[in-house]
Amino acid sequence: MIQQLATVGVYVEDQPAAERFWTEKIGFEVKNKKEMGNGLYWLEVAPPGAQTALVIFPKRLMPNYAELKPSIVFNTADIEATCATLKERGVAFKDELANLGWGKFASFLDPDGNEFGLREW
Repeated sequence: MIQQLATVGVYVEDQPAAERFWTEKIGFEVKNKKEMGNGLYWLEVAPPGAQTALVIFPKRLMPNYAELKPSIVFNTADIEATCATLKERGVAFKDELANLGWGKFASFLDPDGNEFGLREW
């Protein structure tokens, strides 16, 4: 039987820039990095201690990447502090923090314009 979610793909133009964004600005760590040839690599990043990772994959290897936009929401125990920290690190927000009735939510963008949600959980 399936035991856990392993990875979710995020498609990017520049893997080194995306790696810096996720590790330096978001605070994730590299879980797996393997050369794939032609200067490209398989890159998995995740929050420290997490079992599920994002695969930061080159768009040029996925001709249909535009149809594969991620729909990813991250949990945080203190959304106000998380949003403040990310903004201090220069992360752009698409939707500012709001109380939506079911809970607090905000969304941020990576350098490729991919949108990621944050919810207090």
